[in-house]
Amino acid sequence: MPVPWGVVHMPRGSPDGHTAPRENDLRSPAAFLIWLARSQWPRILRGMALGSAWMVALVSPPYLLSRVIDDGLVPGDTTALLSWAGALVGVGFLVAALGIARHRTMTRIRMDASFRTVRATVRQCARLGASLRRRLDTGEITTVGIADVQVVSQAMTVTGPGFGAVVAYVVVAVVLVAISPLLAVVVLAGVPLLAITIGPLLRRIERTAGGYRGIQGGLTHRLVDLLAGLPVLNGLGGKGFHQERYERQSQRLVAVGYQVGGPTSWVGALATGLPALALAAVTWLAARTAAQGGITVGELAAVYGYLAMLAVPVSALIEGAGDIARGLVSADRVVRLLRLEPDRRDGPDALAVPDAGPVLDPTSGVEIEPGQLTALVGADPAAAAAVVDRLGRLCETDATVAGVRIDALEPAGWRERVVVADNDAALFAGTVGEIVAGRFPIEQERVRAAVHTAAADDVVGALPGGLEAQLNGGATTLSGGQRQRLRLARVVYADPQVLLAVEPTSAVDAITEATIAERLRVYRSGRTTVVVTSSPLILDRADRVVFLPERGPAASGTHSELSAREPAYRELVGRRSGTEPGT
Repeated sequence: MPVPWGVVHMPRGSPDGHTAPRENDLRSPAAFLIWLARSQWPRILRGMALGSAWMVALVSPPYLLSRVIDDGLVPGDTTALLSWAGALVGVGFLVAALGIARHRTMTRIRMDASFRTVRATVRQCARLGASLRRRLDTGEITTVGIADVQVVSQAMTVTGPGFGAVVAYVVVAVVLVAISPLLAVVVLAGVPLLAITIGPLLRRIERTAGGYRGIQGGLTHRLVDLLAGLPVLNGLGGKGFHQERYERQSQRLVAVGYQVGGPTSWVGALATGLPALALAAVTWLAARTAAQGGITVGELAAVYGYLAMLAVPVSALIEGAGDIARGLVSADRVVRLLRLEPDRRDGPDALAVPDAGPVLDPTSGVEIEPGQLTALVGADPAAAAAVVDRLGRLCETDATVAGVRIDALEPAGWRERVVVADNDAALFAGTVGEIVAGRFPIEQERVRAAVHTAAADDVVGALPGGLEAQLNGGATTLSGGQRQRLRLARVVYADPQVLLAVEPTSAVDAITEATIAERLRVYRSGRTTVVVTSSPLILDRADRVVFLPERGPAASGTHSELSAREPAYRELVGRRSGTEPGT
């Protein structure tokens, strides 16, 4: 009797307690940035409070210095001098303490925003599944996960120093009103002047940075492809051609980078230059006012201190505006990824996976009986692989199990029972045991059994440390056939109810292939296994073979039966085995 499907209920929601952005949070890049801030609003409020307190505390030293000059330098009054000087030292320690607390809080805010963005994108990539590669290339995904995440998190800085800069600017203006209304008006006039000056630059950054990001993603994708195919290119002599294409695209990226870097450098220069110009202008005006007796010498020193202090919030405002402009560009790329929908959207009324039953693919006419090893042979290999995609629910499908459409079933339940194995599956860095166990707990005996079934004993035995040997990402130190056997061992260890494998022995020799075929048949006895192959070594050991001709309906039977009655099948398998048809 075949093993029942059973029903496995997967937990819903995020296991780390972080909620995913809702549809309204993805309506625009700005909405996404607001969601990042809203998701940690207590910490944001603390950052705003500390940023404001730190900025305002910077106003205190100039005031205390004015008191030291006007009240503490009176001959014979040492007490006043010491009192105001002590207060000045105390404020210095307070500013330092507030600065440390502010910096720590803002670091946590940026890290939280970065982690939330990473979690959201990783969940989305897992949700899109096989459709992800058809929507975005590898370079775009890599750039989103590395560069854009950092830029988006940096934009959160405006919630602390940016808000504090506004508060400090207002406080300084109010203080200056008490000293000289004219000076206060001149200082306040700096804000609209600042917006008029850097506004066009920020808009240009946002416009050109979008094009830069697109080229950057394409270049990263080309680099990934180039590195992956380097051994083949070396053999074919095509490395120079692809290198020249990469260099041309790199130069194009550099040219666009200059278009982004120009206004960005101006924003950075203005962040330093404008406060200096304002300081010079207002200091000259304050000095004339003091010379005319309008303000005291201590107030003149205080005005100079206030203006020097304003360089900090003004720089924070300019840098924050630049961070937001760049953050909107990167958030736009993140939002585009998060808005993508898989090829098949799963409704809330998904059905429970039924017990074991035949699996039917109406498109090809292939029917899979439960509990058997079925070999799928196609005159067109792509057509046979497409059957696996439909049965595995990796694309739009009308396939059924026990008479129920697969695309109407609970996705989590179907994924728990069905594993699609292909030769492009990633091998992550770790020990051999960790790689074979995958997401499941490591059980040494099961790992050894899976390795044995995949005929990978010699691979593991040759590695120093055996199952404890460390492999890098992609296991690039192993040959293609060795990596293929490790991938097969991993799916064998997972022990799914249904295993769908596409050419799992294409990179191994005939002796190893025969060994794998026999061991896989024995190990998975009573469970459903579908293998896309044209190898007679596997076909001869299959319980049932389904042949997909170029035209006409599918034919099924044993390897011997199909060889006897299907000339096209006999010819196809004969070419694979190196024998002439009919011999």
